[in-house]
Amino acid sequence: MKITVHPGPLTSMDGPLAILALWQNEALPEALKGLFEASDFTGQAKQMLLLYPRGALPAQRLLLIGLGERPKASLDAIRRSTAQAAQKAQELKATSISLNLPSLELDSPAQVAQAIAEGAELGLYRYLAYKSEPKPEHKHQIEKLQIIVEQTENDDLKALEQGIKVGQTIAKGVILARDLSNAPSNELTPKRLAKHAKELANSHGLKLTVLDKEELKQQGFGGLMAVGQGSAQTPRFIILEYGEAGPDHPTICLVGKGVTFDSGGISIKPAEAMDEMKMDMSGAAAVLGTLQIVSKLKLPLHVVGLIGAAENMPSSTAYKPGDIIRTLSGKTIEVLNTDAEGRIILADALFYAQRYQPAAIIDLATLTGAIMVALGTYAIGLFSNDSALAAKVKQAGETANERVWELPLWDEYRELVKSEIADVKNTAGRYGGSITAAAFLETFVGSLPWVHLDIAGTAWGTGSLQPAKGATGSGVRLLVQLLRDWQSPVS
Repeated sequence: MKITVHPGPLTSMDGPLAILALWQNEALPEALKGLFEASDFTGQAKQMLLLYPRGALPAQRLLLIGLGERPKASLDAIRRSTAQAAQKAQELKATSISLNLPSLELDSPAQVAQAIAEGAELGLYRYLAYKSEPKPEHKHQIEKLQIIVEQTENDDLKALEQGIKVGQTIAKGVILARDLSNAPSNELTPKRLAKHAKELANSHGLKLTVLDKEELKQQGFGGLMAVGQGSAQTPRFIILEYGEAGPDHPTICLVGKGVTFDSGGISIKPAEAMDEMKMDMSGAAAVLGTLQIVSKLKLPLHVVGLIGAAENMPSSTAYKPGDIIRTLSGKTIEVLNTDAEGRIILADALFYAQRYQPAAIIDLATLTGAIMVALGTYAIGLFSNDSALAAKVKQAGETANERVWELPLWDEYRELVKSEIADVKNTAGRYGGSITAAAFLETFVGSLPWVHLDIAGTAWGTGSLQPAKGATGSGVRLLVQLLRDWQSPVS
């Protein structure tokens, strides 16, 4: 979609569809008066009204969309309203649309333009790679979006255009993450995930290293090897690097869980909804999407992406309850449940991250069903050993509207993951399951600042930025906001 900025009142623009985003209970433009009854549209959030001006305005159709109350205004209200409007425009088969630039007192016009670009691109996303004949309304493309501003100077115009560029860049990274997480596991194996990483590295100037089964065995990746040993699809460890470390370029390690299919292994999952376990590599997908964006935005950082990729399958070669695994760190894990496999993979990846001596390690994983019980599907679970880093992540989450909620990591929880016959055990029972999983992970990060993000509740679903059920790309916008603001103080 080509998104541009144009001066002039929206009501003077022609074309197949003009969209006017309005605040609740505020005065309407004079040109709209008489076109509808005031009670038909009040500007409530998500409210829409489609009008056919029939010569009263140049546009063939006019769509009014409500932003809600101005005092409650946020960039996400703009993002969500734009997504809703774009979906309606697609339904109407409009090839080009015009949309006004709403004003937000606390945010710059460039930030609003960014939110519009994100909303338009993400709101239209559907995964159609395997549809022989997609529905016409889903196949239809909106070619142009004009953002209309009443008045603008050249400097303002450049800022708006930069905001659009950033918004579209971020949206493309989220879409990459969605595409990978939506891909069927017979197609997206650990080997093919590594191939996608290679394509990303080649097209965006990233440094790539991929360790295969033999190299993993030689180097001692006991956790990753154990989880993957039950599958015919052999595991991979993927290392992607953007930039180089330096005095003004701190190193940030992003670690992603890459279980391309999780059957639960010997501790097999129930059949219901097991098909969704193709998205158990959503943490890995978020890391790849983030690195794509970081490279396009040329951020002054050294960002290292680490992904442990494997299938967790039951077979005669699968690891079993009661096994003891020696990980890359040398620490041993007592396996009590083979469906708690993600933390075993992350144990190797988190320890590997220590060799970079990063300013921060941030891991993302669809780790526990327990986080969905605790927080539902609207918040990412956050756990950390560093309050300053946690505060940075929280602030980024509020700005990007990928909100996080911190849960405790007290010594009592750390005690629960200790094993009688090994160093740690991979599950401590149902109660506090997301917390004990984080306590397990903490034992592999040493003293480095670390945040664990459990995205099990947010990585899959529907919403205004997600018109059809599927992968959401959870964590990408949060990470990008964090990295863009890395040198800024926490407010």
